[in-house]
Amino acid sequence: MTLTVPQPALRRTVATRPVLDHAHYGEAPAVVTDGTVLTHAGLARRVADRAASWGPARRLVLVEGSNDLDSLVAYLAALQHGHVALVVPDGRPAQRRALVEAYDPDIVCSAGAADDVRRGVGAHDLHPDLALLLSTSGTTGSPKLVRLSRDNVASNAAAIADYLALRPTDRAATTLPLHYCYGLSVLHSHLVAGASVVLTGLSVVDDCFWDLAARTGVTSFAGVPHTFDLLATSGFDDRELPTLRQVTQAGGRLAPEDVRRWSRAGRERGWDLVVMYGATEATARMAWLPPHLAEDHAGAIGVAIPGGRLRLDETVDTRPGIGELVYSGPNVMLGYAESPADLALGRETTELRTGDLARERDGVFEVVGRLSRYGKVFGLRIDLDGVERRLRAEVDRAARVVATDRAVHVFLGAGRDSAAARAVVVSQCGVPPHAVRTTVLPQVPLTGSGKPDYAALAELAGLDEQAEHEARHTADGTAGTSTPVRTDFVRVLRRPDATEADSFVDLGGDSLSYVELATRLADRFPAGLPTGWHTRGIGELERLAAGGDGHAARADSRDGRAVGDGDGTARRRPAARRTRLDTTVALRALAILFVVASHVDLVALEGGAHLLLALAGFNFARFQLSASGGARARLRHGLSGLAQLVVPAVFWVGGAALLLGSYDLTTVLLVRELVNGSEWDDQWQLWFLESLVWITAAALATTTLPVLHRLERRTPFGFALGVLGVAAAARFAEVGLRAGPTERYTTLVVAFFFALGWAGARATTSRERVLVSALAVVLTAGFFGQPHREAIVLGGFLLLLWVPHVAVPPLLARAAGVLAGASLFIYLTHWQVYPALEDAGHQWLALVASLTVGVAYARLVRPVGHAVGRAVLGAR
Repeated sequence: MTLTVPQPALRRTVATRPVLDHAHYGEAPAVVTDGTVLTHAGLARRVADRAASWGPARRLVLVEGSNDLDSLVAYLAALQHGHVALVVPDGRPAQRRALVEAYDPDIVCSAGAADDVRRGVGAHDLHPDLALLLSTSGTTGSPKLVRLSRDNVASNAAAIADYLALRPTDRAATTLPLHYCYGLSVLHSHLVAGASVVLTGLSVVDDCFWDLAARTGVTSFAGVPHTFDLLATSGFDDRELPTLRQVTQAGGRLAPEDVRRWSRAGRERGWDLVVMYGATEATARMAWLPPHLAEDHAGAIGVAIPGGRLRLDETVDTRPGIGELVYSGPNVMLGYAESPADLALGRETTELRTGDLARERDGVFEVVGRLSRYGKVFGLRIDLDGVERRLRAEVDRAARVVATDRAVHVFLGAGRDSAAARAVVVSQCGVPPHAVRTTVLPQVPLTGSGKPDYAALAELAGLDEQAEHEARHTADGTAGTSTPVRTDFVRVLRRPDATEADSFVDLGGDSLSYVELATRLADRFPAGLPTGWHTRGIGELERLAAGGDGHAARADSRDGRAVGDGDGTARRRPAARRTRLDTTVALRALAILFVVASHVDLVALEGGAHLLLALAGFNFARFQLSASGGARARLRHGLSGLAQLVVPAVFWVGGAALLLGSYDLTTVLLVRELVNGSEWDDQWQLWFLESLVWITAAALATTTLPVLHRLERRTPFGFALGVLGVAAAARFAEVGLRAGPTERYTTLVVAFFFALGWAGARATTSRERVLVSALAVVLTAGFFGQPHREAIVLGGFLLLLWVPHVAVPPLLARAAGVLAGASLFIYLTHWQVYPALEDAGHQWLALVASLTVGVAYARLVRPVGHAVGRAVLGAR
């Protein structure tokens, strides 16, 4: 496969040399995708076949740049066979339509669809050198495109392969989209070197991504600054990647301290960090920082790439040694296009004025500012003047905009316009909502000439981010231990796609995740998490946390009565020395403590497992039934939660069965009750788990039937009472008032505890809670024939129903969070931990060991459960 063009009139350039050397690379791997390996020769055949299907005429081909084989083949078919490829993002139909309308391509290649050959011959006058059209970073969808030649593409690919010393054995993971010039440069440089790429759309926070990287022998991956934020929160430092030798960074400035940190980490783990600098107008790369210079020149962009040249135009700045960075080389674009007529133009640009102010020290270039009004956030280049013009026209005539490396800051004259301003910036720039900050500034600072003082606004933006960063440290003053609210969500739920509008339930949170996330967020809300925080959007929680006053939106009772003065305004209370702990968390911790303490014969506090069933029903209603969307969305959320329950359990129970012979296959498969007798034996140890799984599955099936789903949505409390009535009837029909020694552990009999919790969660008024309390007393009294056991279950349930929070010392709150979050795993593992210690008379040691092993197993296996749960839920 080559980048040659069929028209004989075209001059030969470096781009006409083979991109893939068939003689040398033909049978070497080129693409790894979906478990298959495609060789260079095999890729060449697919590309040729795709191009042949379009006919011999030279065409303008629009390609959706998805990270899949079909899109890659379509792109290479256009590039190799002399067509012009216009690459657009996948999954953004509005942007695709805008460019289709603006440029009227001859062929449209959409991801996952047959090619739309719109005409038999090319309708455009295409310059012979033109090969590729890309939107500048952050302006995709705009009719303004960068015109790139085959020489641009091939020369830049060869230069990158040169300075990265790529070889046929290298293999890159596609961590960036192929519609982004940085992502394309990874593909180009590896194909030129005879190396290979692993096509994937997975994020670096996905455990599945790292499994794929290890399995396929990935040697490098690329990242923008946001990628490194994700790496820092996803346990990358602890991953074993013996084949990794390079991590490249571009798409925006990485803070010098982060460059040093990642450079050191790489050196310790056997890979190099390569910081790079570039632009779409230079095809991709203009400069690179050799890894050995990273620590001494952490703020630098480095030196020019092979074949390129950097210089400073010092006439644009009055400071000595500082000037606009200007680049020249064979990868500089032909020019811009703003209409189809521009596609016939030849070279209009010989050097690229970057708009960056820079200086040179010791032969290394460092960017120190911007000449023009552009910013770069998350690798997206933002036209700040364009955004500002739209905001002033549509939202607020006083609006002004600046950008830092991590956010777009909008200064407004009135706070009522914040939401509209944020929507405009997100729409025009493509940045996530949490990367847009709005500030009310009645008077914009002016320069001496009366113009807006953007330097002063940039300083205000920097101070705002610094204050926010400092506010998010823990109360004890230690640095670096606290993270933004969204980062907490990403860490716990493994959902890097979480947006400002998403809530805990929207993101598929379950009861175990609730405990972990509530514990993390507790430091941000010393006076207690806002009532219903799990249904509030991340953005709302961010604002409440940043304001430092959770009372403004908190209610002290479940019917929403706010804490405030008589005029309805929230009053600020002094910081409490106690933490307001969610009652469900406290009860889960106590229940599992009672279970283990009873089993090791330390105290007789039975009833904890039945209380846990009621808590499970309560959380089922709070999380699975509160998720937005229809029956299908509810089913996905529910199956995701079940997967995170079942997978860790089967791992442990199956291991105990194989290694210790503790359980038989019926217990491993959670069907013990179907085949075993009524006599108690070791197979009954996991009755709680089995009952919980099947009751939850039945509740999920019931509430996802369309007719029942609609009924539950219309009358949630009445529906819950109906479920409780059915469960209670089944219990009385099976055992009557009192359950026998084994019957009290059977699924049909104990289901009413789960239904009680469900009804409790749906009771929103005092009258409804009184009714549920009365039903709890009637159904629990006499069930065990053991008053102390009934008192524990009933007392815990009534506490859950009437007291949403309990005030406890911070240390105790953290301990309760750990135990509650690991409660399932402690229950699973303690059967194999405590017997030997109990038999030896070490009851206290048996208790501590059981808790410790369960917590350790939770930390080990939760990421697996998260991965399975997210796979079930589906990445959005």
